[in-house]
Amino acid sequence: MFGQAFSMGTTATLGTSLPVLVGLVMLLGTLGTVLPGIPGPLVVWAAVFWWAMDRQTTPAWWLLTGATGLLLLNAAVQLLLPRRYRRNRPQDATDVRRRALLFAGGTGIVGFFVVPVVGVVPGFLGGIYGWERVRLGSHGAAAASTRTVMRAVGWRMLTELTACLLVAGAWVGTLIWG
Repeated sequence: MFGQAFSMGTTATLGTSLPVLVGLVMLLGTLGTVLPGIPGPLVVWAAVFWWAMDRQTTPAWWLLTGATGLLLLNAAVQLLLPRRYRRNRPQDATDVRRRALLFAGGTGIVGFFVVPVVGVVPGFLGGIYGWERVRLGSHGAAAASTRTVMRAVGWRMLTELTACLLVAGAWVGTLIWG
């Protein structure tokens, strides 16, 4: 009897705030794609898993299955993309700056929602280019720096960010229509 009462009280309390908490965890995971030390896709997957375990409905299980498949595909693609960034080299004009990547991640997230799904690419690239244009001053230098950043870590980060945003967008869609 006590287990049922406790379970019902906990579910009722978490039922109203769970989507907010899951959304915050997904936001943390999405930002984790550009922040060091946070495994973004793993955090996003854990948020979907947490929500699916609480919901236990068919749409929730389908979302968990799709998120698992998409994030595993992302991991496979990450293995195929070249790693060119070396942390031990001296800092120079072509060095990848963490603030530029954070800015690009933010503009990519905004782009994802302004122009649904495909906006992440121009948002991310525009963020890097804009940051480098302000830093370097000229179009040619900013374009060259943007190409260097994208070759070094940009494509890996953009792929991971897009996968996390697709999962988060599918979760929001499942909340609304599921």
